[in-house]
Amino acid sequence: MDNFWRAVIILSGFIATAQSLQCRQCSIGVFGACFFGNDISCDIATASCFRGEAQFNATGSLSLHIRGCLDSDLCGKTLTGSLLGAGYTTSFQCCTTDLCNGAASVQLPLMAILCAAILSSLWGTWEL
Repeated sequence: MDNFWRAVIILSGFIATAQSLQCRQCSIGVFGACFFGNDISCDIATASCFRGEAQFNATGSLSLHIRGCLDSDLCGKTLTGSLLGAGYTTSFQCCTTDLCNGAASVQLPLMAILCAAILSSLWGTWEL
């Protein structure tokens, strides 16, 4: 009987792992590009993948993008708040199929190119 319960526990673990939703996780993204993203397995409490956008009122057009797993109760909601005195608005869009919330991340070489482009554009505007 002991072997029976061991088999049930192991089988339950495989089923739970197979049922996990796979989502794209991105801690920070700018201009629609995700920097340093990866794929994750959601737990039972977070049954949806999401794409989120945070817009700071002071910056106007600059938005930060995040992706990951989310509790379904927050799907489709828009939240407002304040961080260090700056107001922001955050919205969440959800989906429920594997990797439905985004494409692959942009890795370090593109980040280096972007930084170089910004620095070179600033270099030309400085006067000595």
